[in-house]
Amino acid sequence: MSEYELPPLPYDYDALEPHISEQVLNWHHDTHHQGYVNGWNSAEETLAENREEGDFSSSPGAIRNVTHNGSGHVLHTIFWENMSPNGGGEPAGALAARIEEDFGSYEAWKGEFKAAASAAGGWALLVYDSESDQLRNLVVDKHDQGALWGSHPILALDVWEHSYYYDYGPDRGDFIENFFEVLDWDDVADKYEDVTAKFE
Repeated sequence: MSEYELPPLPYDYDALEPHISEQVLNWHHDTHHQGYVNGWNSAEETLAENREEGDFSSSPGAIRNVTHNGSGHVLHTIFWENMSPNGGGEPAGALAARIEEDFGSYEAWKGEFKAAASAAGGWALLVYDSESDQLRNLVVDKHDQGALWGSHPILALDVWEHSYYYDYGPDRGDFIENFFEVLDWDDVADKYEDVTAKFE
């Protein structure tokens, strides 16, 4: 059975200030993300024990916990990687061309993504949808409600209150705007190229 672990942040805890504070990154990474890793490992242990003992009465709850905590772990990992103290600007190259093709323009994509982030009860995602061979924005509640089968996240914005309330209070819109100041488009482009290469 795999043992899932919390990946280290790819930058110092204060590296994204003033857009995201050191305190928020400490809480968010070390406490919240660690909690999803722990929850996933615990659920996997329960499932393994149930299979060994032949008692599946607690398996449905454990399966749900795999989905919830596993998705939380995956999306948080993407979220950390999507940010950089040298972020900002706009996408370039093949990713920029694909955004224009699928959304009409970068501005149209950004407007739709911000609307998704404003409405979500968890995450706004930019995904590559392998079924329709296009990029899509998704509104995802919690970590897994609103996911699209066959889609692969390349950009994840966490809009749970723990990601911004300490820094911005109830002004989620201000947090969303500031996220674009630390957004690392090079990382998003790398994820786009990696996932689309699998479906060529």
